[in-house]
Amino acid sequence: MSNDFHWLDTFVIVLYFVGITGYGIWLTRKVKNSDGYFRGERKFRWWIMMGQAFGTGTHAENFVAQTGASFQLGFASIWYQWKNMLITPFYWLMAPWYRRSERTTVGEIIEDRYGRKMGALYSVFAILFFIFAQGAMLKGGGKVISIATGDMISVDGVVIAMTAAFIVYSFFGGMVASAYANFIQAFMIIILSFMLIPSGLSEIGGFEGMRASLPENFFTLFSDELGIGAFTIAMLALNGIIGITAQPHMVSMFATGETERAGRIGQTYGSFVKRLVTIGWALTGLIVAALVIQSGQNLDDPELAFGYATRVLLMPGLTGLMVASVLAANMSSASNFMVNTGALFTRNFYNEYVNPNATDKQLLWMGRYSGVVLTLFGVIFALYIENVLNAFLFVETISAFMGIMVFGGILWKRANRYGAFFGVLVAFILYYYLNYMNVGTLEIVYTWKPEPFGWAMFAGFGIFIIISLITKPEQPEKIEEFFDKMQRLSDAERMEKDGKKPYAKEFGKELILLDLPGWFKRSRWKNFFVRYREDWLGFWLAWGFVGLLILIAWIVIQL
Repeated sequence: MSNDFHWLDTFVIVLYFVGITGYGIWLTRKVKNSDGYFRGERKFRWWIMMGQAFGTGTHAENFVAQTGASFQLGFASIWYQWKNMLITPFYWLMAPWYRRSERTTVGEIIEDRYGRKMGALYSVFAILFFIFAQGAMLKGGGKVISIATGDMISVDGVVIAMTAAFIVYSFFGGMVASAYANFIQAFMIIILSFMLIPSGLSEIGGFEGMRASLPENFFTLFSDELGIGAFTIAMLALNGIIGITAQPHMVSMFATGETERAGRIGQTYGSFVKRLVTIGWALTGLIVAALVIQSGQNLDDPELAFGYATRVLLMPGLTGLMVASVLAANMSSASNFMVNTGALFTRNFYNEYVNPNATDKQLLWMGRYSGVVLTLFGVIFALYIENVLNAFLFVETISAFMGIMVFGGILWKRANRYGAFFGVLVAFILYYYLNYMNVGTLEIVYTWKPEPFGWAMFAGFGIFIIISLITKPEQPEKIEEFFDKMQRLSDAERMEKDGKKPYAKEFGKELILLDLPGWFKRSRWKNFFVRYREDWLGFWLAWGFVGLLILIAWIVIQL
């Protein structure tokens, strides 16, 4: 093992960069129009969808933050990443929403549900989301690569270099290049998630040496003492299930598959792969904590733990492979975000307000140019933030507040634009007010606490319901059209006599989570197990995987 960055490491990184960029550019031949660029013409197979979901949902700040958290707080901190574990089965139920909308962006879905102005408001949020998310992932990758290379290049230098890297093939290949490259890069992310464990355990004397070096409370799945108890986990799960519905790249995650089932499998089980590798990140954090104690060293920033372990535990060539894998984690996510940012700006602003009669070619090139420009703002945010975990949870939290309008609007037909607007506004204001009262200073990114988040969500949904009930409802014909789409099978091969797709209930694929008040009607339960067969079977199978992963994690900390 060596602390030097060997020429062989540089060779591996260059080989990766040339290979993945060349592959992405080669795939650009598949892009013939704007729909191909933004949605891949909805032709991705289930395994591509899994790779895309895993690759896009897994970026550098995830393992940097998780390894740093478990290094500092113990294994129970896994719930900062596993906050979506308990809601992953719901992905199976929600996936068809986005495909059945027949839209390219979530902003267009919001416009269909609440009107043009709300669609524009959401699109502003969505662009900011991508800027903040890209900034967090770029900073996380920069921290790892900088320390792994022995500070040969600064954190900010890495941020800038990575940005240039993923822009190259995303600019021309769009969602096609992004999705297929994500599938390849997913394997590299899996490699990086477990690569450090064998050499790390060997260095510290195995699990016995790790237990001798660390406090007992570092080896628990839950810890009220560390502030990671049942209430915190519940709030993190609430953050996840509401927030994911509003994340602006969900159309690409759920709706670009060749069938509805491809979208369900892709997002649900691609996410389970991420939950599995998170165990590797958490264990790596414990290993580094023991290694630092045994060697008498100190890390000023816990989020340097992953990069530190890469530098001291891996031999030449493997360090380069690790750095390349970090690049893969970032490029896979940032590429998807860049394409989605371009789609949002092009569809919801340029085509809506600037050039309503734009040709398909104009839409395609505007998507490319706007994606690049808006990505550069993500670089600026990356240069601003310091703590990756807080930035990551901040991005998830603002999504949850916007999710009030998305999640609530699909579960409740009576929801209207006034309730949606004021519900979101009150949630944001109360969240920042409570954090300001706790800290005493006004900041953009606060350290995430479950209490301010919980109160903000409770108040936001309360206002959402009250205002919707006392103000004018949306136009009935628009609401019926919106929910009628949700009840029809988007991948049906035949059409009805009226030119519309057949109802999904004929195929056992009606959606359980549509219009919550309807759950209490007798008609909702008629032939329930036949009409909702796809929903309930897939939902309970997914819960089986949740139990399996928790069991695996428990076994790991018993070793």
